[in-house]
Amino acid sequence: MLTTSIRLLRLLSLLQTRQHWSGAELAAKLGVARRTLRNDIDRLRRLGYPVHASPGVGGGYGLAPGATLPPLLLDNEEAVAVAVGLRTAAAGAVTGMEEPSVRALAKLELMLPSPLRRRINGMQRYTVAIADDGPLAAPAVDPSVLTALIAVCRDHERLRFDLATKDGTTTRRTVEPFRLVNLGGRWYLVAFDLDAADWRTFLVERMTLRVPTGPRFVPRPPPPEGLIEQVTRGAATATWEYRARVRIHAPMAVVAARLPRTAGSLTPVDDDSCDLDSGADDPATMLRYLSMLDLDFSVPEAPELAAEVRKLAARYTRAAP
Repeated sequence: MLTTSIRLLRLLSLLQTRQHWSGAELAAKLGVARRTLRNDIDRLRRLGYPVHASPGVGGGYGLAPGATLPPLLLDNEEAVAVAVGLRTAAAGAVTGMEEPSVRALAKLELMLPSPLRRRINGMQRYTVAIADDGPLAAPAVDPSVLTALIAVCRDHERLRFDLATKDGTTTRRTVEPFRLVNLGGRWYLVAFDLDAADWRTFLVERMTLRVPTGPRFVPRPPPPEGLIEQVTRGAATATWEYRARVRIHAPMAVVAARLPRTAGSLTPVDDDSCDLDSGADDPATMLRYLSMLDLDFSVPEAPELAAEVRKLAARYTRAAP
């Protein structure tokens, strides 16, 4: 009887994943004969599940909408995904869905085993979403990598990983992970880099995790500038291939008002100038960004950028002799 009940639950779970199954497919998935499958379908119908059958070559089985909602069978990964989505909606990310999301979440978490509840709580506590001007096209990240990063943040375990650059080189890093952050469609790990002895932001899609993880550590105070500032600044630098310091001949407040938060860091020089530590994929791209500021600047410490300035100046001179 127990085997039959387990098989019925498995059959119901399969019927909930697709609108149509052939009899041969279902029988193969369950490892039973077609006659046993038909008997199990009849049992589900007697229990009140509206399983419809269609005859013929393209026939099969499907779960029709019923008068009442049948139990929704979820595996562990699906349960975690649904719970995290409900928590996001309950926090107001989806307007008008806060109250029903809270009710649904309460029902779901009541039924979850404690290991899954702990995992979901870890995802909620150790992940941060920061609003951005618009989503960026980004490579997909393996969910198992995100889960592993959440675990080391939660358990305060040192992490070793290889960090790749666009040219294919890698460096080995050892960090004390702090938070996993989603910004503009990309995932970033905020961590204290033990080699640099400072806080850093790492692009997850460029990380290859090393196992086992390191020893546990006592958590440090958060980044002094705050998590949001650390990530928005670090998110830009994490993708830069070229970096340079530029002198902007304007008050820092004026420059800051024209720059996005991810453009880099500003350091005052005097009342009428400041230094911008910034970067881009290459010097030419950085020069285009600087031109959009519509402010005077100089590049005494960036020879590659200076070469691009001279090339662009010559082009403009030829355009308007």
